[in-house]
Amino acid sequence: MGIAEYESYDAVGLAELVRNGDVKPEDLLESAVTRLEELNPKLNAVPIPMIDEARETIERGLPDGPLRGVPYLLKDLHLLYKGARTTNGCEMFADQIADHDSEMVRRYKEAGLVVFGKSATPEFGLSTSTESRLFGITRNPWKEGHTAGGSSGGAASAVAAGILPAANASDGGGSIRIPASCCGLFGLKPSRGRIPFGPDNGEGWNGMSSVHAVTRSVRDSAVLLDAVCAPEHGAPYCAPPQRRPYIEEVGADPGKLRVALQVEAFNGVDVDPECVKAAQTTADLLRDLGHEVVEARVDLDFEPLGNAARIVISAHLRATLEARGEVLGRDFVQTDVENMSWFMSQMVGNVGAAEYAKSVRIIHQSTRTIEGFLTDYDLLLTPTMARPPAKLETLSLSNPDVPAFLAALADSTAFTQVLNASGHPSTSLPLHWTPDGLPVGTQLTSRSGDEALLFQISAQLEKAQPWFDRRAPVRAGSE
Repeated sequence: MGIAEYESYDAVGLAELVRNGDVKPEDLLESAVTRLEELNPKLNAVPIPMIDEARETIERGLPDGPLRGVPYLLKDLHLLYKGARTTNGCEMFADQIADHDSEMVRRYKEAGLVVFGKSATPEFGLSTSTESRLFGITRNPWKEGHTAGGSSGGAASAVAAGILPAANASDGGGSIRIPASCCGLFGLKPSRGRIPFGPDNGEGWNGMSSVHAVTRSVRDSAVLLDAVCAPEHGAPYCAPPQRRPYIEEVGADPGKLRVALQVEAFNGVDVDPECVKAAQTTADLLRDLGHEVVEARVDLDFEPLGNAARIVISAHLRATLEARGEVLGRDFVQTDVENMSWFMSQMVGNVGAAEYAKSVRIIHQSTRTIEGFLTDYDLLLTPTMARPPAKLETLSLSNPDVPAFLAALADSTAFTQVLNASGHPSTSLPLHWTPDGLPVGTQLTSRSGDEALLFQISAQLEKAQPWFDRRAPVRAGSE
């Protein structure tokens, strides 16, 4: 397939070509590999290619799933693919080889996806910029000197550059929505309990983390979620059951909605005018589509919530490092990890069990706060981030300037982290670009368990203001 032809299809479209016999899975894989080989030296989006494994997968025969033959990337964070490395972006895990598949990976394989690599992530997904000591800097195909976001920055960079139409991503503080915003993509964080974490975990970060994808089309996101969201045997809990397949929500009439517009950051940081403009122009578009949009603000005390989230994340990080140390037969030491990872692992050393339990309670209480607010509204509309994509290196976990790192992190997670704590489904939509060509996302959040409404309204906005054909400057065939 030619460059223009391959990039004119989303994942659903490519699967239709395979199903109709117009192309073979081998053709799609080689199209993706050609783009990867041309663009990865510029972007550093895929540090772990799995091309031979992908070819062998096709040779063995693919299941007749809804995405049969479509090339796909797994984020290099916790998800296990038997026989492949999962490094978590950390030198301490550089030679960790999985002896089994994660449940999500098993379901991806059943859907017919062809995994041909692991996408880059910062160490343990702890930053909103994808820069690691292990693999280096991942660049944004819209502007190479700016971040592609994090922690799913490798996935977003690869999709935005046209290497593939959709890629796996995960989100513990904004790590699907932030890279989607930085790279001009659609990114949906599912509800707490919607996605399986087994067989090795029951949940991520006490329910703050979720796993899904960044995509160029809304329907790809729906089909991918349909493929993996069935309840998992042995999971500690699950989200409310979906009414029908999510792909049937794409194009369905959402009716007239009441939307709350909030442009003030949850954590109190100043919001860049371009980010405010992104939310406000989306509000105008929603009004043009017949919806009611009113200015409102969630009454939420962020400081205790932010502290609680830091405690929980740091405790899980320390547990991960201690477990890896046991595998290696030694204690983990400062040189094993980057500066901010070490700082966080040590910060939690003085936290007692009671304070940890209190932190979990604070996080869970945020669910009631957001859900209570949404009893009066169908959707909450905000900017995705408080700043356009930052320049590289500020958000590096190796940055010795801890206050500067934390300030930049607060700017990028100002609107996203709260929705991880609350567990609500939330999206970033690519509806605005700055005058100098950087994407700026708009975030929409619905009630707990109501991804269906997000797919309905996102598809309506996609149709009203299409973004699929908008291309990043760094792509196959570009100078």
